[in-house]
This record gives sequence, C-alpha cells and structure tokens, in this order.
Amino acid sequence: MDDDQRYRAVLSRDSRFDGLFYTAVRTTGVYCRPSCPAVTPKRVNTRFFPTAAAAQEAGFRACKRCRPDLTPGSPEWNLRADVVGRAMRLIQDGTVDRGGVGVLASAVGYSRRQLNRLLVAEVGAGPLALARSERAQTARVLVETTDMPMADVAFAAGFASVRQFNETMRAVFDRSPTEMRAMGRAPASRVGEPGSITLRLPHRKPIDLARTLRFLGDRAVPGVEEYREGVYRRTLRLAHGHGIVELSEGTTGSGGGHVLCRLRLEEPRDLTSAVRRCRRLLDLDADPRAVGEVLGEDPLLEPLLDAAPGIRSPGHVDPAELAVRAVLGQQVSVRAARTLAGRLVERFGEPLPPGMEKPDGGLTHVFPSPDVLAEADPSLFSLPSARGEALRSLCDAVASGRVDLGPGCDRDEAERRLVELRGIGPWTAGYVRMRGLGDPDVFLHGDLGVRVALEARGRKATPVTTAREAKAWSPWRSYATHLLWESLSDTSVSVSRGKEEGTE
Repeated sequence: MDDDQRYRAVLSRDSRFDGLFYTAVRTTGVYCRPSCPAVTPKRVNTRFFPTAAAAQEAGFRACKRCRPDLTPGSPEWNLRADVVGRAMRLIQDGTVDRGGVGVLASAVGYSRRQLNRLLVAEVGAGPLALARSERAQTARVLVETTDMPMADVAFAAGFASVRQFNETMRAVFDRSPTEMRAMGRAPASRVGEPGSITLRLPHRKPIDLARTLRFLGDRAVPGVEEYREGVYRRTLRLAHGHGIVELSEGTTGSGGGHVLCRLRLEEPRDLTSAVRRCRRLLDLDADPRAVGEVLGEDPLLEPLLDAAPGIRSPGHVDPAELAVRAVLGQQVSVRAARTLAGRLVERFGEPLPPGMEKPDGGLTHVFPSPDVLAEADPSLFSLPSARGEALRSLCDAVASGRVDLGPGCDRDEAERRLVELRGIGPWTAGYVRMRGLGDPDVFLHGDLGVRVALEARGRKATPVTTAREAKAWSPWRSYATHLLWESLSDTSVSVSRGKEEGTE
C-alpha cells in the first residue's frame, strides 16, 4: 500500500488494517489505529508507520481512545521468512529482554549494526525500540489487569529500573502508571483466581474460535492439556519457570474481538513470551479476509470457506514438543497418539510446582524437554524400536542445537535438517513447519486425509498433482490443509495413517 491507499483506509475506518500500519497526526502528536473513531485528520497532517515502535521513535504517543498498542499483530511477520521477519518474531518472544541485541543478532546470523540497519529500513525502528514497545505493552497489561506493586510490574515487564518504567509509560501513553491503573477500562478483566493474570487477546474477525479450541482439545495430551466445556487449558515451559494458560471465548459484553486468556506464572517476567505463544497457538494474528480472497477463488475451497468462515491454522506453544508428538503420531490414529504422549508425560514429564496445579484439574506435568528425552532409553517410549530411535535422535538434534526450532529459526533450514534425520520424512517435517513454526504456506500434499478430502470432491489426488494445483493457494496453503481436514469431520469417511502419512 502507498500512503494515499492508507489514507483511504483511514477514511473508511476499516478495522481490517488495524495492526498492518499506524496513523500519526502531526498536530496532536498522537498515533492511532486506522479504525480510530476520532475525527479523521487532514491528509497533510498524517504520517504512516509500519509499527507502533516506529511511531513512538518519531515522538508520537498512543491514542487514548483507540489504544493502537492493543491491536492484533501484523500477519506479515508470520508470513515473512527473511531476516526481518525472523528478528521480529524473536523480539516479540522477549529475546532482547532476556539476552540483549547481541543475542538477537547472533540468532539470525547478522552483526548488530547490520541487523539494526535492516530493521530501521523495513519497520522504522531498531531492535531496542521494538523491544521497548513490547515492554510497554506488557507493562500496560500488568498495570491495568493486576494489583501487582508498580516496582514488580516494572521488572516483570523487562525494564531495568522503576525510573525507566515510569518515563517510558508516560512517553508512550501520556499517563503515569498510577493514572493508568486508576483509569483502567476493563474492570471485568480483573476477575480471576488469586495469582492469575487475566487479559483479552485481540484478533481480526471473523474467527471460528470454538472450532480451533476443539481442534486442540481433540489432541490434548493427558496431564499437559485438557479441554472442558469450550475451555482449553495447558501447561507451559517458559524461560524463567512454568505456567498454566486457560483460553476461551470472551463474553459479548467484553467488547468482542477478543479471546479470554488467564495465566498463572511462576515468574511474571515470562508474561510477554507466554502471551506471544498463546497468540501463535490460536493463530490470532491471521488476516482471514486475505486468506479468503485467495482460497475463495477455487471452486473446490469456496464452499469449505463458507462452511468454516474465520478458520485458523492452529500453531503450538512449543515447537520441540510438537515435533516429538508428530513422531509419536506416525502410523497411528490421533487417539492412539494422545495415549502414547500421555505415557511419555507420565514417565519423563516434569511435575508442576506445588501450589500451581488445581485439585479439580487434570494438569499435572510439563511436557518432557528434548534434553530429558535425548538421554532416555528408547525402549521406554512404548514405540517400535525404529520409531523410538527416531524420537531419541530428534530430541538429541534439538537439544544440541543441530536443529533449531525457535521463533527466529530459518524454516527452510529447519525442515531440511529434520528430513535428514532417520525416521523423519516430508510429512512429519512439513507438519512441524506448519504448526510448530507457524508457517502459513505449507500444504501437506502427501497427507492421506488431504487426499481423501480431495478425492471426495472429484479432484485427482496424487501427491504430484495436488502439490502442483495447490500452488494457486499460496501464500495460505496451511489454511487450505486445515479446510480439507475439517471437511472430513462432516463425512463418514474413515482414514487411517500409513507410513510417513498423517491425517488430522
């Protein structure tokens, strides 16, 4: 989009562009989301920025009315596989706060100077400014939704001092933290069990959240996940400790356009990373209208889109865990894969800290780490020997760093290294790339369920043919995969797994 197109989007107050760019007004010193209900500024007085951090670096503060810092994230960072996209995902996951710019630059294979130059050119702000914007957003959530002392909020959000925290909050939001807490506009979000942090995660409409939560619930591993009455809960392994998240649909009275998220964290410093993982899990930064415009052009997918508007491509909170579960699920049904994963958790999972698990809940463990499984005896995995060795070698490769599945990894390189491992084929590597690494453009052309769904609709479904025809669905082929899987739930077709084939 050029600036004239962006201004037309502002004139129409089109919420589809929220998070894709930000509008700053020279005369007021404020930056807004495109759908801000305030009086539209004159064209001559407007500036446009690709990120909130860029607007803040230029001296603009967040609008108090439309709260642009709370918009859904841009789907561009999920789609882009270049250095900037990888760096943005790492910054959003808290890498700069945990290790500094040097660690970030090393993770993407560039020098600090090169990375800073690239980010400024592409998104209008360097890594420190982008991390500062993330810290401010985390602090705002803690200020407005918890009763934590302000000093605790400052350090939990990643600030080096209380003074830095106060100065940043006033510069970004034009209010002191105390004023923001007193004027918090979401009193309902304060309701929750003691020790929990309750917040609302924004997304773009439409969204079929019930379908997404059910997808996760159907695959819930006993002890690590549970799904009851539309509420999905699971344990988290985070940088500074463990956590539990509860995700459900927000009530109509909460303003709409949000997912209700309750977090219990051993260490509040993990809030930013925990929220980012929840967003990836539910694919909340997706642009469903952009997906629909591409996939809806195919007569085969158009009725599937009509039946499942707002479908998401669910991700995962831990790509390494997903990779382990993908190997466990080879050649067996989804239910059998859950059973195998549950046994693995019983034998090798890490129990939740005392006081974190609830007596009436089914969450008891954190999924075993690759380090633990790499040292385990494969005969204890309850798998055929070949698959047990494949699982152990996978965990050894991840634990040693030979296979990088982190938020800033090179997806092509990760997939290539996975396929090089014995017992890991194209389907498993593609599934990990789609869900674990959040790639929106993966089509599992060798998947048995995909082939059955295509054949049921009169399409020739050999792997070569489906891969060739699916090119027209790029860059949203992951959503096409999920649409075809979802179409099987409405039929009586029974599908079983074959070697290096899977079905969801």
